[in-house]
Amino acid sequence: MAEIYSIKTGYPYPAGATANPNGVNFSIFSRHATAVELLLFETAESPEPFQTIQLQSQVNRTFYAWHAFVENLPAGTWYTWRMDGPNNTPESGQMFDKDKHLLDPCARAVSTRLWDRKQACLPGDNVRHSMRSMVVEDHYDWEGDVPLAIRSENAIIYELNVGGYTRHPSSGVRHPGTFSGLIEKISYLRELGITHVELLPVMAFDEQDVPSGTADLGLQNYWGYSTHSFFSPHPGYCVTPEQGTHIQEFQDLIKALHKAGIGVILDVVFNHTSEGGAGGPIINFKGIDSEIYYHIDALNKTVFRDYTGCGNTVNANHPFVSNFIVDCLEYWVEHMHVDGFRFDLASAMARGEGGMPLRDPPVLWAIELSEKLARTKLIAEAWDAAGLYQVGCFPGYRWAEWNGIYRDAVRRFLRGEKGLIGDLATRLCGSSDLYHPEGRLPINSINFITCHDGFTLIDLFSYNEKHNLANGESNRDGCNHNLSWNCGVEGPTDNPAVQAFRIKQVKNAFAILLLSQGVPMFLAGDEILKTQHGNNNTWCQNNELTWFDWNFSEDKREILRFVKSMIALRKRNPSLMRRRFLSGQKHDDTHLPDISWHGAQIDQPNWNDPEARVLAFTLAAATEGGTHLHVMLNMSDSKVEMELPPLKNLSWHTAVDTSKPSPYDAVCPAEQRRHKRKFYTVEPKSVVVMESSESKWWNL
Repeated sequence: MAEIYSIKTGYPYPAGATANPNGVNFSIFSRHATAVELLLFETAESPEPFQTIQLQSQVNRTFYAWHAFVENLPAGTWYTWRMDGPNNTPESGQMFDKDKHLLDPCARAVSTRLWDRKQACLPGDNVRHSMRSMVVEDHYDWEGDVPLAIRSENAIIYELNVGGYTRHPSSGVRHPGTFSGLIEKISYLRELGITHVELLPVMAFDEQDVPSGTADLGLQNYWGYSTHSFFSPHPGYCVTPEQGTHIQEFQDLIKALHKAGIGVILDVVFNHTSEGGAGGPIINFKGIDSEIYYHIDALNKTVFRDYTGCGNTVNANHPFVSNFIVDCLEYWVEHMHVDGFRFDLASAMARGEGGMPLRDPPVLWAIELSEKLARTKLIAEAWDAAGLYQVGCFPGYRWAEWNGIYRDAVRRFLRGEKGLIGDLATRLCGSSDLYHPEGRLPINSINFITCHDGFTLIDLFSYNEKHNLANGESNRDGCNHNLSWNCGVEGPTDNPAVQAFRIKQVKNAFAILLLSQGVPMFLAGDEILKTQHGNNNTWCQNNELTWFDWNFSEDKREILRFVKSMIALRKRNPSLMRRRFLSGQKHDDTHLPDISWHGAQIDQPNWNDPEARVLAFTLAAATEGGTHLHVMLNMSDSKVEMELPPLKNLSWHTAVDTSKPSPYDAVCPAEQRRHKRKFYTVEPKSVVVMESSESKWWNL
């Protein structure tokens, strides 16, 4: 039988459960609650609390904070809240239910061992089906670790799912699908050459948040865009979550990645929560102050405004909610040492009262201006599910954006569309049309061709149509506008010519991505030809369809080698990683324009040719004595003799030619051969890169 603990008034700040040598202070915000209870449990699965503490409004309430101090209560205690208040939802928008056990929104560790989403949607006491929060202490030895300060122009981002990266039996890790498992793969990440991992959501999310038809197939929420506890690492990614080790296990991952020189960007979901719409469960925010936390329809307050496609939209610009979000981000930087955040459907966070977009959204500016986040990377998915599209005009200066315009232009060029070279040139140079007018920089553009949402890279060249029947929604889900090309055959083929062509297209895509100004990002698995068999919406597929397969066939090793070589080429050429926009002007240190454009002939780009599918450009070395680059892109169906620009006291050496077999498709400087002719034959659907160098006698 657990001890019964004495109670003191407590303090309103900080929110959540804060342990000290004398006990634990609990504080939770609710403006409209009329009665509040704190319930203490021995374990995450205890059927009943060992102590229920009724807070008194005259004693345990300060402004809108309800608080109590439990003397001598040890860390490791599990707890929930219960609240009562107005539940006349059509008039008030509130959904108070005195029978529902609520998670602490600021909980540092949560358990989902008892969680049953279906049961939670039913009326009545949910103590046997609820999630639980845990009191934890954070006394971690960081061994001098601090968030990394990798400049954005030097960044190469690798997007991965923590669970799926090591869950495949071939991973060979001790704890598949966990933060610990990912630590065992850091050597691979370091050898690949990326500078940052961008982790799909790792804040605690509801794996059961799927439509009924999807659940009937045994599928679950895999990507993690269904957050309920924004301060807690996801228990499903922990080895011993029942012991409340969430924080330490995540900190171990961050420290290990930092030791390898790899930064960590978290994909965060502040646009909606796992509570869904009116029919969804009460987990925390709905039962604490629904109308404050969510956008509610003004005329019928039973209706949740949905700008996210997920049933609800967080009311991010309410003063308290805005403060909650900023506090959360600062916590993950200060206490977890993360290096940046990518904000899912970030444009939903730009909406104010009535759901209308705000010119200067308080929450976005609060994030931008936070001193504690001053060295933190901020990346917006600059659109939402209700038509707000802000690529190039997302509020704020520091914010980088997933550049969907870059993605679409490159996809169209790769599949052979004509007359795109003017737009393509703009994208290759960092999308100055989007960012320069407001004084922003190429580093505001996150360049990508694929990501978790959509086709993988090999599928982009293997399927014209999505094939999502496995998701249980009759192929209705997922994007229909893929700008893909199956290279003549839908899906798998035994035709060696088609297979080789698809692999070349993958190389072309990686080459263009890593030759572009801005910040490149690519999807984990694309470097080994990972296929999802045409499924472009694998959010619910926690299985071998999505898991990273560590069995590398010869063609996978070929692509992996090529990607490593392209990353190395980017890193050794500062001209590909400029912080500011190229001007086309000559610089004294190189005696060449920083960039010059060409077609098949030097200085003759075919800007006005509606049939053009050929483009070339020369990048001057960023520093005196550095390497010049000459890039030739031919997405036409014919080989093209392309003129090379003359060099003074230097020669062109072939670094990349995607038409050549491995290992001649990408060659390190020591093995490059001098090209002696004035022209280079660029094969159809190929990318060629030349690097300048002094002539070596063995290459003459």
